[in-house]
Amino acid sequence: MAGGAGLVLSLSDIAARLGGDVLGDGETRIWQVATLGSAGEGQIGFLANLKYKSQLLTTKASAVIISPDFADSVTLPRIVTRNPYAYYARLATLLNPTTHPVSGIHPSASCASAIPAEVSVGPNASIGEGVVLGQGVVIHAGCVVGDRVRIGDNTVLYPNVTIYSDCEIGSDSIVHAGVVIGADGFGFAPDQGQWLKIPQIGRVIVGNGVEIGANTTIDRGALDDTVIGDGSKLDNLIQIGHNCIIGKHCVIAACAAVAGSVTLADGVVIGGAAMIAGHVTIASGAVISGGSLVMKNISKAGQYTSVFPLEEHGHWLHNAAQIRHLAKLADRVSELEKKLKSIEGEG
Repeated sequence: MAGGAGLVLSLSDIAARLGGDVLGDGETRIWQVATLGSAGEGQIGFLANLKYKSQLLTTKASAVIISPDFADSVTLPRIVTRNPYAYYARLATLLNPTTHPVSGIHPSASCASAIPAEVSVGPNASIGEGVVLGQGVVIHAGCVVGDRVRIGDNTVLYPNVTIYSDCEIGSDSIVHAGVVIGADGFGFAPDQGQWLKIPQIGRVIVGNGVEIGANTTIDRGALDDTVIGDGSKLDNLIQIGHNCIIGKHCVIAACAAVAGSVTLADGVVIGGAAMIAGHVTIASGAVISGGSLVMKNISKAGQYTSVFPLEEHGHWLHNAAQIRHLAKLADRVSELEKKLKSIEGEG
């Protein structure tokens, strides 16, 4: 595993910056994070999943990040913290800082708006009229930023992002390659066997600290805006339909499809390849398992699943055939219960 910027810190230095308690040699030098199974000299591993606990005994790491419950399970130098996974994330960020191009406008870029001095615009990027960019914005090669778009401080657009006119993105957000924000929503009115296009006159409003994965698409609103709340994280290849309201700090995994006018309250978690039908509202704290289909409102927190466990194909076919007869079976049981009650009444 290659190091990011060549930064080397002692455990004591790390704890001074990120917190946690150091047990063992605080002068142990660390240059990179790694898994317990792959770590070597100068690397620090972490235990965030108990299935890897046995690797504490065999790891070649110079140190580990560990919770108080397992602090005595290893003799290696260690940083003890309540949330080893979050600590690992912060340390990985510290040791591997993101680098971006220097400020300035590439000669091949087309800019119809004033560009602040501390903004970077890459090759062949296109910036429309009336665009407002905050300080520290980075726009990589091939991006298209439409007219009157607003982008907050320190937000990064990776190559070939397209932002349609009038949309807004907050500060400290990350938009990965190929994302499309503000394309028309799927809005058509039936008329005598034909479909009339409904102009999509809303916008997309993306909050602060949002991350949007590669090739995700977020449709503009038909009338009201589509909104992505502060701190939400969207994976790759996600579809967000028009007029959706995604709350703060929601997480949506890859290949999920969210139909129009869906509302996710704060903190909702959507698993990969899940499908959310239109006009559904999902309550704060709800977790939707991967591959699930949500057809109705969810009014309270908890985990929800609508997929069958994996099984052999022949068994699946047999069970699927039985499912088709469940309604008839339920009717028969209901009739038998009525007859049984009638017989008991006569007795």
